[in-house]
Amino acid sequence: MRSFFRCLTPVLLATALVAPAITGCAVHARVYDPYYHDYHAWPAEQTYYLQWENDTHHPHEDFNKRSKDEQKQYWDWRHSHEHQ
Repeated sequence: MRSFFRCLTPVLLATALVAPAITGCAVHARVYDPYYHDYHAWPAEQTYYLQWENDTHHPHEDFNKRSKDEQKQYWDWRHSHEHQ
């Protein structure tokens, strides 16, 4: 039984060290707005992005695949809706 715990300890330690890096990255992702010089947390920002697509009748597309002009349109829209 003792040798079992000796083998299991490194596995548990490695899991404890790696798990926050794997699960925490998506939760804390931030997107930089180069026009307004600030950061936005993407999980929350995605809600606004989907609303922008709907309000402006843009087809759904990943933000990073949009043209610079469309990205600027989004950031302008986003900052005009910041406190609503």
